Amino acid sequence: MDAGGGGGGGGEDFEADDAGDDGPINGEFTGEDIRFAKLFTVEFPNENAGAPIDPPDGDSEHSENADDNPWAPFNSQLEWEIAKWAKLRRQGSTAFSDLLAIPGVRERLGLSYSNSRELNKIIDDELTSRRPRFQRTEVVVQNEVCELYYRDIIECIRSLWADKDLTPHLIFKPVKHYTDAEHKNRVYHDMHTAKWWWETQLALDGEAEGGTVIPILISSDKTTLTTFGGKSAYPIYMTIGNIPKELRRKPSCHAQILLGYLPIASFEHVPTASRRRTRTNLFHYCVNFILSPLQEAGENGINLQSGDNVWRRCHPIFATFVGDYPEQLLVTCIKTGECPLCTAKRKDIGSSLHHAPYRDLETISTAFDSVNSGATIFRRTCQDAGVKPVQNPFWRHLPYFNIYQSITPDVLHQLYQGVVKHLVSWLRKAYGDAEIDARCRRLPPNHQLRQFLKGITNLSRVTGKEHAQISRILLGIIIDAKPLQPHTTRRAKDLVHAIRNFLDFLFHVQYPIHTTTTLRDLLTDLNDFHKHKEVFIQLGIRKNFNIPKLHSLEHYFDMIQFYGTTDNYNTEYTERLHIDFAKEAFRSTNMKDEFPQMTLWLERREKTFEHEQLIHHHLARPASLSVRPPSLQQPWRLTMTKRPTVNHVLVEDLVSKYKATHFEQALSRFIFARQHPLYSWRRVEQEAHEIVLPDVPYPVYHYIKFVVDHHLKSETVDIIHAKPARSDKRGRMIPPRFDTALLSQSGNNRPRDYQVVQVHAIFTLPMSIVSEFLADDPDFGIPDNLSSSNTSIEEDRSPIHLAYVDMFTKFGTVNDVHSLYQIKRLVKDSEQVSRIVPISYLHRSVHLFPKFGPRADPSWTSSNVLDRCEHFFVNEFSDRNMYVLLNSD
Repeated sequence: MDAGGGGGGGGEDFEADDAGDDGPINGEFTGEDIRFAKLFTVEFPNENAGAPIDPPDGDSEHSENADDNPWAPFNSQLEWEIAKWAKLRRQGSTAFSDLLAIPGVRERLGLSYSNSRELNKIIDDELTSRRPRFQRTEVVVQNEVCELYYRDIIECIRSLWADKDLTPHLIFKPVKHYTDAEHKNRVYHDMHTAKWWWETQLALDGEAEGGTVIPILISSDKTTLTTFGGKSAYPIYMTIGNIPKELRRKPSCHAQILLGYLPIASFEHVPTASRRRTRTNLFHYCVNFILSPLQEAGENGINLQSGDNVWRRCHPIFATFVGDYPEQLLVTCIKTGECPLCTAKRKDIGSSLHHAPYRDLETISTAFDSVNSGATIFRRTCQDAGVKPVQNPFWRHLPYFNIYQSITPDVLHQLYQGVVKHLVSWLRKAYGDAEIDARCRRLPPNHQLRQFLKGITNLSRVTGKEHAQISRILLGIIIDAKPLQPHTTRRAKDLVHAIRNFLDFLFHVQYPIHTTTTLRDLLTDLNDFHKHKEVFIQLGIRKNFNIPKLHSLEHYFDMIQFYGTTDNYNTEYTERLHIDFAKEAFRSTNMKDEFPQMTLWLERREKTFEHEQLIHHHLARPASLSVRPPSLQQPWRLTMTKRPTVNHVLVEDLVSKYKATHFEQALSRFIFARQHPLYSWRRVEQEAHEIVLPDVPYPVYHYIKFVVDHHLKSETVDIIHAKPARSDKRGRMIPPRFDTALLSQSGNNRPRDYQVVQVHAIFTLPMSIVSEFLADDPDFGIPDNLSSSNTSIEEDRSPIHLAYVDMFTKFGTVNDVHSLYQIKRLVKDSEQVSRIVPISYLHRSVHLFPKFGPRADPSWTSSNVLDRCEHFFVNEFSDRNMYVLLNSD
């Protein structure tokens, strides 16, 4: 009977690895970590591109805030910190004034301001900001006055370019990266590695050699400000592609700027037939008003000084527009139901495997030029060109810009809120709500996944994050389910194939780094999905696939090559900006005539942020923003709490409560294997009974955490739980949770080198056991400078954390339909094989799909399914790291 065992003995000795380090993955670049690969770089041929220039006449370096008081105009650090807290912590100005009005508070703190009004006056009058102030103008359309709040876009660019924290990371010219010396396998990640920047730099050098391209990324999206009452805002944002994408997408880096609030007009007095056209013309007029300075600046260039006092001749050029489908149609002047990029016909927009040609900008511009030829001719000409009759699209005269090749993919709305949403509704028709929800309720828990204990069919107003979570379990809940409609075995397989192909596309398309190889994989996934999706028509679920968001998948291949990976322009970032620049700003107002108050509130916050940056630089403590090299996998680090969750757990409790059934046998084998590292595993099993363990309690931990280190902080990215049943504060029983994990048996990160285990107990050895059995072990032994009688040994030594685990079978071949690995519990002589291993051998958590069969067993629950189910499939869609890991061979 192989009831237990210890890692570290004989032929099956586990090789220790750095905890949480993902390292390079062998095989093709699909699973390779670019940080460890040799890159072959091709520099832009013109050495003058992006080069510094001589400072303009009269410019000299100057030091800001040379006052001896670094917190000026505040008298002390305390006064500044309180001011910062008042402006950034989002409490009301009245509450802050009431606090300072308490007798003695202001005097004891030594504050020079006594209420919010006086603090605001200091900020308004004495703090400076690189960012321009908001301006207001009126636009009269159809006798309705519309207010436009905007900023000078050139000054906004200047402020980003001069940011001292961002300056060390600015990118000045394009490059080409390859993984091979023959330059066949190109690498794409940030914008400067893609084709647009290279081609634009070539075009710019033909007109004005030696300039620095500043790619301008514009995004706009209407958002609601109130749950009730119907108030909305229409913010428009800007950032520059010279800032690495890792910094651009972090709100704390302040690399995105609010350009303004576009007017939202009802035009109720305008006839319905022309109301939408009126709104479209208003949008283009206002955006043109804001972006018009880019025309001359893009053509002739402007001199900009970066935060290190270096000057360059810069050409800000509109590169991409980021928005959802309605915004894309609005910007491109294309009709609803059509593609904003290509000329695909509406009747077959979702069925083509190869997209139609991109729209011809010259032809469309000619149509817009006929605006003065009379309304009838103008409408007919625009109709023939396939566009709406917009009087003056804002992008018509911008240099080096083609709007029909600048609409970037939208992962949030096209994939999660688009295709995933459709797939869920189609699968509900195929399998029925009851069966889908039953399977969702019986999936085991995992840190990477949300549990839908009430199912997914009754969710209302499903968010993008919820659809992202649903996509991670979608394949597992239909693998072997029986469709409701009359079907053949072939159709049932095609259903699974279609979901698998789309999920492969979904995960591939979100890689933070792509190569020619991975992009070919992307096309293969898409073509396979198109081939198998016909099953939904065969089952009567769909009549056609004329869905614009489904058609948009055709353009990801080109856009990634042209503008870099999709995390350069994901609309998730725009959605996140709404919180700071619209919703929080609105909550700071009295909700009457809100936009003047919102813009003033934002200006004060920006001044506060910039003053904080100024103080840090004055004190020689600038924020060191870190940019990790691009990679498919993040380096994880295993960490444990300093103190155990439970200090004293008896063996009988480990057996009964933690289900560590063969704990003593497993620990005996572990210790014997450590004592005799050259013994074979068979001999360890035969002779480990010689170890007689004392009856002592064990310190037990309930979590293993994996973190990613960022600058000044760590982020928890994964947790392995091993907790017994317990009751909450209201006396309700919470079932036990013993997570499954990946056990690394070698230093290679390949699927065949891992084994799934279920973790039941995480513990350290008491000092009495270490002293008696492992005193000579270099990992467990007592330091020479400590005697056995020293009472501080337990505190001074670094404990080796161990885990009692139940073993599963090794990975074999993948299923030919859904391509997932199938495993089951490892049993020998009718007993579960269990072992004790150092936790450093646990690579990460892993989620398992139960093999439900045609119908889910009603006796299974989320908490007992790991015990009652016999066969499982390894979920490789729990997160990107897992997907890359299991697809690396």
